[in-house]
Amino acid sequence: MKKIIFILTLLCITNSIWASFVYVPMSNDNQKNHLKAYGIVYYALENGLKSKWLLNYDGGAFLIENNEAIEKECKIRGVSYEIISDTKSQLILEGIASPSKNQEAVTLEKAPKIAVYSPKDKLPWDDAVTMVLTYAEIPFDVIYDEEVLDEKLLLYEWLHLHHEDFTGQYGRFYGPYKTAPWYIQQKKSAEARATKLGFSKVSEAKRAVTKKIRDYVIGGGFMFAMCSATDSFDIALAAEGVDICETMFDGDPSEPNYSSKIDFSKTFAFKDFELIRDPTVYEFSSIDMTRKRKINKESDYFILKDFSAKWDQVPTMLCQNHTQVVKAFMGQTTSFDSKTIKSTILRLGENTTNGEARYIHGTKGKGMFTFYGGHDPEDYQHRVGDPKTELDLHPTSPGYRLILNNVLFPAAKKKKKKT
Repeated sequence: MKKIIFILTLLCITNSIWASFVYVPMSNDNQKNHLKAYGIVYYALENGLKSKWLLNYDGGAFLIENNEAIEKECKIRGVSYEIISDTKSQLILEGIASPSKNQEAVTLEKAPKIAVYSPKDKLPWDDAVTMVLTYAEIPFDVIYDEEVLDEKLLLYEWLHLHHEDFTGQYGRFYGPYKTAPWYIQQKKSAEARATKLGFSKVSEAKRAVTKKIRDYVIGGGFMFAMCSATDSFDIALAAEGVDICETMFDGDPSEPNYSSKIDFSKTFAFKDFELIRDPTVYEFSSIDMTRKRKINKESDYFILKDFSAKWDQVPTMLCQNHTQVVKAFMGQTTSFDSKTIKSTILRLGENTTNGEARYIHGTKGKGMFTFYGGHDPEDYQHRVGDPKTELDLHPTSPGYRLILNNVLFPAAKKKKKKT
């Protein structure tokens, strides 16, 4: 009997020695393709492999249960990795667990099912989220107004709002582009879609969609928005039941004194903003800092904030990067005026000198949302018709990493917050 116990013990020890993990570093020096590394983790989760996100350790490294397929994918996708023993992984985890270190190992449980809210027809601009998901080889579905109103959001854990105007003003492109063929076609398509869905105006259809997305988040969904989808979403919520569209947008004048009827209690993130009344101005409201910024490209950066990895895991996950200083980039909505941000909203990345937040996060009901200003993290001033960014030239982009942090954090096992 003693001999059998000895053999079983020896087998257990041997298995422990030979058990191994794929360690994916994420620091500036140790990882050659940060963006595709997220795709490796997503692939592992899809295939039921245990994974951990090592917050504030080696640039936000990942520890994945070893599997021949994972090693193969790392090699194919050009992702830096190392095979480490169970003993070494335990030493890393023990070090991270030390109360003196602002680090944490978060278990990732399930790959979130992803939807991108975007029109199906071709537009004269691209979308950073769609591009980086494709580059990282993370699968997603494209949905639009029809699917949202048909309650299809319930099929997804994570939703991205493409460059969009939820106010029904066609992106406020009227001034510079009203005679452009693409603008005319976009307007016709939006009107036809609204009619098909049973609405007399595009603004009414978009408001109905906005409310469905709001309910999705309140019910526990994760929402991520960039550029004009950020402020136009909140404006649409605040202007519920108020006509803020001029004649060229919906066929009749806006409501008299509509600014006094805006309800800021209905918004997710913003307060006390003023709407831009002139329909020829390429701007929605005073939320955006684009026209108010006094900063040049060379000195345009924002700083990621530090959070407690052990107690504030969500903001810590969202800020994982190989640098705290991230080069800024513009968009129709470039950044958010600090004076218009609600006190309950976390400012993840900001330029305090310029009085602007770039990257913000909050909760609504059971769900969460993140707003990220700007259009393309590797194209400083992306214009309509410009060629899309080739991410093969930017595999270590800190700005694009922030997008992928948002894609991955819903996979994390939830931990109770400190009270």
